[in-house]
Amino acid sequence: MAPEPPSADAPDEPVTAGRRAAARLRLAVPAKFVSICETQDCVLIDVSRTGARVALARPLAVGQSGYLALAKMELFGAIVRSERGEGMAINAMAFDEPICREEVLRIRSFAESFELRQSHALREQVRRWVAGES
Repeated sequence: MAPEPPSADAPDEPVTAGRRAAARLRLAVPAKFVSICETQDCVLIDVSRTGARVALARPLAVGQSGYLALAKMELFGAIVRSERGEGMAINAMAFDEPICREEVLRIRSFAESFELRQSHALREQVRRWVAGES
């Protein structure tokens, strides 16, 4: 019999920073990368307890520190890898401290409800326009 996957209540297992140190949660949600120089809109591509990958319009320098802002969370870290793609840059970020399992679940919940919130906002905007509420 296969072992059961850990539940959300299970204590956080220790993780080590580095490539593939923790399982990734694949996403595609808007966020912001905030540094002392600027704030950039970005797309959170994936996240794990130890880091994340974000797509930005311009690549960030390796070593650039800052934080990701999303879902009323601030995830502090530094850029460890940067790749240019077509019209965007993919940046890998290592968190200063691993985040807990509950924070990963909170990000997943935010991502799952994002599309629904966008759809409701669009419907409300159309309803106001039709009603002449501007």
